[in-house]
Amino acid sequence: MQAKLSHLLHIKHPIIQAPMFLVSNTAMVIEAMKSGIAGCIPALNYRTLPELRSAIRELKAAKVEGGAFGFNLIVNKSNIKYKEQLRVLCEEGCDFIITSLGSPEETIREARKVGIKVLCDVTDLKFATKVENLGADAIIAVNNQAGGHRGDISPKALIELLKSNCTIPVISAGGVGTKAELDMILGYGADGVSIGSPFIASIEAGVTEAYKQACVDYGAKDIVMTQRISGTPCTVINTPYVQKIGTKESWMESVLNKNKKLKKWVKMIRFSIGMKATEKAATEVTYKTVWVAGPSIEHTKEILPVQQIIQNLIS
Repeated sequence: MQAKLSHLLHIKHPIIQAPMFLVSNTAMVIEAMKSGIAGCIPALNYRTLPELRSAIRELKAAKVEGGAFGFNLIVNKSNIKYKEQLRVLCEEGCDFIITSLGSPEETIREARKVGIKVLCDVTDLKFATKVENLGADAIIAVNNQAGGHRGDISPKALIELLKSNCTIPVISAGGVGTKAELDMILGYGADGVSIGSPFIASIEAGVTEAYKQACVDYGAKDIVMTQRISGTPCTVINTPYVQKIGTKESWMESVLNKNKKLKKWVKMIRFSIGMKATEKAATEVTYKTVWVAGPSIEHTKEILPVQQIIQNLIS
């Protein structure tokens, strides 16, 4: 199974184990590399820069031929740690960086100096064209089947739109939970895939057994969009707690978001509150269950090792 992503990152199979807030960790990525794919971790999964630096060194020591590792950076103003995280990644080195929710211009400029590839999340042609012009190495095409902060365009339409108008590789994100779906996405012309939600219910994932089991028990019909986490619409499992608190922003947030001067600060506050709530649900036993996932959990039937999940996807 070869595609442009395989050559770009020097991996055996054109698959990225997608970065997932609180879920992704070094154990998952090490198992991904052993299976011949790339693994990625959100830099925000590490509270301090020394912890991030330690994770990079652990992955460098564990890297095997045919595998690759990278980190995800939130590059907008809501992430006050961004510039320092970028500095550490460039100092220590990694195979690639995936940028999300902002302009990747600075990341591309700094990463290029040290030979790190930069792949950029986009949801439409406008931003795909922008990041290509900035020098991105590939596009992560986030479609309407993705988990977390998803796009509005179907996998097929988005792949075909970007492939027709861009010259750099297009990696499809969203809607892959089986070998048949992987083949279908590659058949649309994608140069690789980014897969996240099927790995939540992995033995190595750093979340509670309740979160993992929820991905087994719930399915595609149970995924809803909420504005109550980061201020940007995000997919979560429709647990009784989510139903209780609702998925829309409060009337106060709605009013403040219309004020250009206050909008940035409102988003930062909502992002901080939402991330703390999500972290509590993912790592502790609590009735406040806000679990991020995508519709591809439809195919998750049991909690498995990462290597077995990958084997099920490629064979």
